[in-house]
Amino acid sequence: MSQSNSNRRNFIKTTSALSGLLLFSGMDLKAETYMPPTPAPVIPNRIKFAVININHPHIYGMTNAIKRGGGELVALYAKEPNLVADYLKTYPEAKLAKSEKEILEDPSIHLILSSGIPDERAPLGIRAMQHGKDYLSDKPGIITLEQLAAVKKVQMETKRIFSIMYSERLENKGTEMASQLVKSGAIGQVIQTVNLAPHRINNSIGKTGLSVRPDWFFDKKRFGGILTDIGSHQFDQYLHFTNTTEAEVLMSQVGNVHYPQYPNFEDFGDVMLRGNGGAGYIRVDWFTPDGLDSWGDGRLTVLGTEGYIEVRKNIDVASGHKGGNHLYITDNKQMRYIDCNNVNLPFGQLLVDDILNRTETAMTQKHCFLATELALKAQKMAKPLVLKK
Repeated sequence: MSQSNSNRRNFIKTTSALSGLLLFSGMDLKAETYMPPTPAPVIPNRIKFAVININHPHIYGMTNAIKRGGGELVALYAKEPNLVADYLKTYPEAKLAKSEKEILEDPSIHLILSSGIPDERAPLGIRAMQHGKDYLSDKPGIITLEQLAAVKKVQMETKRIFSIMYSERLENKGTEMASQLVKSGAIGQVIQTVNLAPHRINNSIGKTGLSVRPDWFFDKKRFGGILTDIGSHQFDQYLHFTNTTEAEVLMSQVGNVHYPQYPNFEDFGDVMLRGNGGAGYIRVDWFTPDGLDSWGDGRLTVLGTEGYIEVRKNIDVASGHKGGNHLYITDNKQMRYIDCNNVNLPFGQLLVDDILNRTETAMTQKHCFLATELALKAQKMAKPLVLKK
């Protein structure tokens, strides 16, 4: 028998055995589809909001969240005609403004949304707050510690809301379900979170990413570094699930191990955290292979004293379940799989409530800034990862 045929047979034998293990391992797993109570209808047009700068398609999810919360989209300004045309096809109700100033000086507008180039987001937020408006930025909303200090100063002076759309928690139904379970005490006291957040460089799936990345995407001075950028999601989740209010970065490293043609880019990073609510580990990268039927196999594990939760955010390659929003929970009584696709996402409504009531139910200002501060500190102290070729 040839060596190649022997290897092939061993591969088939091993694959068959693994398939059987996957099949039988699911027999004792209780499966359910979460059916939430019917939410109270949201009153439309509770506030007016506008969009300034749309360099990342995350603006679509941000817009939808505020509209679900009762916001009325009234205006748009951006410099790029192609981006403007695409946005207005989806939201024809938005009036195209002639300038940023036209929107900022409109007293009827309560909230500004932006997914501009990352290094431009904090300065725009400062201008918005100085014009008496609240502000919701795509992540990263702030890319340097100097920007953070300036934003915090103006936020304290104006008492306006500066919020960041950490969409991997706020716009993911599986992660929202995990929040509800943790809050109910389903796994006891949380000890640690583990976040794995791979992304695809060229992403043409839906409107969540960019099929062709612009020049600024590869320039660390524009996007802030991989821990500042992608990692901002993960620091938010760490703080949220561990209920941490004080934390330190124990270790961080970043590297550009595969894209020498982009010397100012970073394609890998990881972090270890310790805080007064628990520990955390974060890994982010740009190595999603083209064979995956999603922009990234994002996973969250929350370890508690009485059990643990794993969320397969966008895809579940092992189970055969379609799409995303898959949650697995194991406690002292049983193992469960929960299909979370019917879970309601409350962030948009809560943020509109906060704008009207001057409260902090969607996200506290302290939490928003601390998640960013940890990401920026981890980025600044990160040791370079260099691999042998």
